[in-house]
Amino acid sequence: MNTNEHPRSHARVAVDAQTLAELYAAPEILRVVNVWDPVSARVVSELPGTRAIATAGHAIAASHGYADGEQIPLDLMIAAIERIVRATSLPVTADLDGGYEDAGETVRRAIEVGVSGANIEDRLRPIDESVAVMRAAIEAGERAEVSFVLNARTDALVRGGDRSRDASLADAIQRGRAYLEAGAACVFVPGVIDADEARTLVEGIGDRRVSVIGLPGALSAAEYEALGIARISYGPMPQNVALTALKRLGESLLDDGVIPAGTEKLNDF
Repeated sequence: MNTNEHPRSHARVAVDAQTLAELYAAPEILRVVNVWDPVSARVVSELPGTRAIATAGHAIAASHGYADGEQIPLDLMIAAIERIVRATSLPVTADLDGGYEDAGETVRRAIEVGVSGANIEDRLRPIDESVAVMRAAIEAGERAEVSFVLNARTDALVRGGDRSRDASLADAIQRGRAYLEAGAACVFVPGVIDADEARTLVEGIGDRRVSVIGLPGALSAAEYEALGIARISYGPMPQNVALTALKRLGESLLDDGVIPAGTEKLNDF
């Protein structure tokens, strides 16, 4: 898709949302390689196994010189997401951090630029506040006549502090059930989750209702799929891998190296 094309209509976003919901519910785990700009979106979109595009909020922020955690202004984040939407014909689910203080308005703006689903973090707010944030996101989709696909993120594991892992898992399950009741399609529980923990989360939240992140030390996508996990994403890691490759290339070139044979031209819009 040409990046100069207009954003998608609400009707198209509604169709994309239905497609995205079906991908979450399918027996096969939904694998999304997170992107951060139009060229990374296009490269990933053209891979045969790609079914949907997911943005990485941390990576988008970093590419604009901002730290993670809503440090990048919302206007700039929405503009970056819009350019990604224009670069692909696949459904796009966006990382919208914690909702930028008004999850409903943020989702409305995301839908306006063609987004059909999103991650929104609970940041371990009190559960009633967190449920209200998730519900506001769903209601924004309803007002736009889009069955917006919310992958509600709970930070129960990554912000658990000194409490036991079992207590954090129990909190993740309680929050996850509440977010599903509020209308979320899936519950994102980031952290390095082993097989026993994945099984516990699936038993507590539901089969094909749990989303995880692939980090060093985590299980493979196929292993998570066998345990009933719905989605695996990779957050800022694809950008980290790309930047590591750039660093290694730079070291080589500054040491009188040459561009490696077989390098593809992937940035021709």
